[in-house]
Order: sequence, then structure tokens, then C-alpha cells
Amino acid sequence: MSDRYRIAVVVSRFNRAVTDRLLEGARKAAAERGALCGPEDVFAVPGAFELPVVASRLAELPRYQGVVCLGAVIRGQTPHFEYISRETAAGIQQVALRTGKPLSFGVLTTDTVEQALARAGGEVGNKGFDAVVAVLETLAVLERVSAC
Repeated sequence: MSDRYRIAVVVSRFNRAVTDRLLEGARKAAAERGALCGPEDVFAVPGAFELPVVASRLAELPRYQGVVCLGAVIRGQTPHFEYISRETAAGIQQVALRTGKPLSFGVLTTDTVEQALARAGGEVGNKGFDAVVAVLETLAVLERVSAC
């Protein structure tokens, strides 16, 4: 990857003990892969449900070639988990299809906080890191497709 790609990161403040770690992983991946993603390219939103609307606005800007969405939705005792998870995923996908820019779904949907932490830099890796890699790899594929 090269620094020709500038990416935005939209991160939920809800479940911050998890999302701060996802953001750390995302920053690490961007630095290691040569993507441009400075502090001015990170946008915090209240929760996962707000990720798609901000991602949409960012994806419309020529400044960004891709958008990484980070959050953590942890199951509770009500159906709220299903509604938020489903609509957040659908919203992010709609933005990607509408804009033609890659957006990654770095939103953890887990049953417990422990499962979320395991995926935010614990024994299962860091899905924030993986979300950046997914956007950068998709950008490279889209570049190849454009050359056809």
C-alpha cells in the first residue's frame, strides 16, 4: 500500500473501553500500510447508530478514498442489540454501494464485554486494524478493476 490513499475513521464513543482499542489498532494499520490518516481524519460519534450518517458525508468528500467505521455493540437483555447491529451494518453497506467507495464494518457485535475486548487487541486480534486493511485492500482491487 502507499500513501496515495487517505482514509477517514468514524468511531463510536459508546463502549469506549473497547472502541479506543479499535481506534488504536486502526491507527497502527494505517501507519504500517502507508495510508494517510491523521488526527484530523478521525471523527467520533455518540454510538454505532450514528456511524452511517457521518460515514456517508465523509465518503462524499473527494479528500477520502475510503472510510473505516468502528464501534462495539454488546448484547443486553432487550432486542436493542439486534436493531442497532442490523441497521448500522445496513447503513454502512448502503453508503458503500451508493458512493462506490469502500467502507469497512469494524463494528464488534458481541455477547459480552470480554468477547469485545478479545477482538479489540486481545487474543483474537484487533478488528480495528483489520478494518483498515480491508479498506486498503479493497481500494487496490477497485484500482485494478478500473484499469480493465
